[in-house]
Amino acid sequence: MMDSKRGPRSPHERSEMQGASDRMVRYRRNIVPGGMFFFTVTLADRRSSVLVEHISALRRAFRIARAERPFSIDAIVILPDHLHVIMTLPPDDANFSGRWRRIKGHFSTQLMAAGVALRRHPNGELSLWQRRFWEHTIRDDSDFARHVDYIHFNPIKHGLVSRVRDWPHSSFHAYVRQGQLPEDWAGDVSGRGVGYGERVS
Repeated sequence: MMDSKRGPRSPHERSEMQGASDRMVRYRRNIVPGGMFFFTVTLADRRSSVLVEHISALRRAFRIARAERPFSIDAIVILPDHLHVIMTLPPDDANFSGRWRRIKGHFSTQLMAAGVALRRHPNGELSLWQRRFWEHTIRDDSDFARHVDYIHFNPIKHGLVSRVRDWPHSSFHAYVRQGQLPEDWAGDVSGRGVGYGERVS
């Protein structure tokens, strides 16, 4: 590989550039108009519990964002420092990043209006949320079912409760009301470990 100012690059430099290129590829978003997506969105401070401490403000942020740019919520769980959600966009619309900017922005605005002190980056930008989020395109019914189960089991995975039904900030309760899941789904895991393919973090 040639650099027009420096001449040939060393093998080490080429390797580093390839690694940077690979990392950039991993950050590409899958843009699917009308698609269904699984998201993980996280606070910058993983020790914070602001999401559940201000759950009403977060719900309002979602409602306002949905009124501005419609989307449906197929499953969701809110934990102290992060949330998981499956979201479906309208046909001919693939802009989930814009929706997340609105949700995050509305939530931050409401916290500041309530007098909650929020940290800022040196450039003045709020540092409540991690800049990036995890996104996965739901491929089929089986993939959807796996991610719904993951969402509803997540409070147990993180050691917050021993029964799924005991975590209030979850679409699990709507699934029960609609007859899609039994109230004792996943049972009681107290005393027998978390399992489910992941360690509690």
